[in-house]
Amino acid sequence: MPELPEITVIARQMNNELRGKCIANVEDKQPKHLNMNVQEFVSKAKGKIVSGVSGKGKWLFIKLQPAYFMLINLGMGAEILYFNANRKPPEKAQFKLTFTDKTGFAIHFWWFGYVHLVSEGDLARHKLTSRLGVSPIDDSFTLDHFNELLANKKTGIKSFLLDQKIIAGIGNVYVQDILFKAKLHPNRKISTLSEEEKQALHNAMLEVLNNSIKLGGSAFEVDFHGEKGKFTSDNFLVGYKPGKPCPECKTIIEKIRIGSTASYICPNCQPER
Repeated sequence: MPELPEITVIARQMNNELRGKCIANVEDKQPKHLNMNVQEFVSKAKGKIVSGVSGKGKWLFIKLQPAYFMLINLGMGAEILYFNANRKPPEKAQFKLTFTDKTGFAIHFWWFGYVHLVSEGDLARHKLTSRLGVSPIDDSFTLDHFNELLANKKTGIKSFLLDQKIIAGIGNVYVQDILFKAKLHPNRKISTLSEEEKQALHNAMLEVLNNSIKLGGSAFEVDFHGEKGKFTSDNFLVGYKPGKPCPECKTIIEKIRIGSTASYICPNCQPER
């Protein structure tokens, strides 16, 4: 499932390729992904011009003129791919958008996902995006802001980090190494964290996420041009490496369950207390 690094990479590529282009047509084979019937979606989208693309959390925001947004979530795995005269759209794509210059993009959803068309005036009321928390790579995500988010919270730190209404974009892939770098067990209660641990966690988020962005995202996902990222299994510190030695103390990495998700920890570097 694409997380913040992959969405950031795709959004930047889409912004470079699509800005200024005019929508000529939209086709959809699986209308349940849309927030309106296909005919209405096509009618509202046609003629709109892309003025910019950005990412927030696990969502892509395509700003359209006049006064609309196309909001895309790739769900539990999907490919959104650019096409032109030299590159055909994927045959299994359920959603296809074509611009007047015959370029466009197509989405092959593996399971669920969303493509919603929302007026600028209704964006603040869109149920799936209006409550997204801060992006941890935004300039506004300062240590002071992070401490404000942590204030009076009593939950475990992993559950906190995965709550998209608090911090948008972190999933089970990158949270593993974020917690390892901060030397925190996933079950640690927020109320027990010292000021030094809070700062270490803030630093770890920025370092892990930005490192993956620089590498083009995960090697298990593809970008807007169909290229795999360069963040491979070798780049993980403890994530998805049960039975391997910890890169710092050589203790064997363990796989444990935290709620409904798996966690990978060094029991020596990340003691539960």
